[in-house]
Amino acid sequence: MFKTFIIGLLLGIVAAAAAVNYVPVVDQHREASVISVNPNGGVREVLHINIPMDRVMAGSPSLRQPLPAGVQWPDDEKFGGLRSELFKVRNERDTVIGVASRIASKDEQLGSIIEWVVHLPARGSIYVSMQDRVSERGHRLGQIRSGSREFENLQGEVTERWIADSSGSEGSSAGKIELVSQFVGREEEL
Repeated sequence: MFKTFIIGLLLGIVAAAAAVNYVPVVDQHREASVISVNPNGGVREVLHINIPMDRVMAGSPSLRQPLPAGVQWPDDEKFGGLRSELFKVRNERDTVIGVASRIASKDEQLGSIIEWVVHLPARGSIYVSMQDRVSERGHRLGQIRSGSREFENLQGEVTERWIADSSGSEGSSAGKIELVSQFVGREEEL
């Protein structure tokens, strides 16, 4: 009986090792990247978020209708100027390729802070810190502060722009947020 148990245990370990080696645990689909090469070096990628359908979560102590309904936010005055949102992210082919979070905060002492984290599951994540002011052309400029996997050794800029839906009714909040990233590789010291 004991020998049968040991043989069964060893065969089970061998079968599990073979299964892990030959059967993929995760077969993650990767949508082909839509990237263009900049003439001065680096690459450019345009992502967008369709509002309101790609908004997964939105909350703030001052928000009348948080998303999803019933989300409760802290009433502490420290969180008074905070707004947090989660979105689905689409590429130029309008295919969902990842998720993003946007946190905006206004504080009298620290000023305004706007931060994005964009996660593309098959590629990695980027963390972007944005300027609080909008340029004359309607863009907000941000710097890539950190990245993982594919974005780990890249640096660059990301611009954020709101494009209102002109086909909707007046006062409509429909439109899209466009994120345009410009990446270049980090220079390594020899």
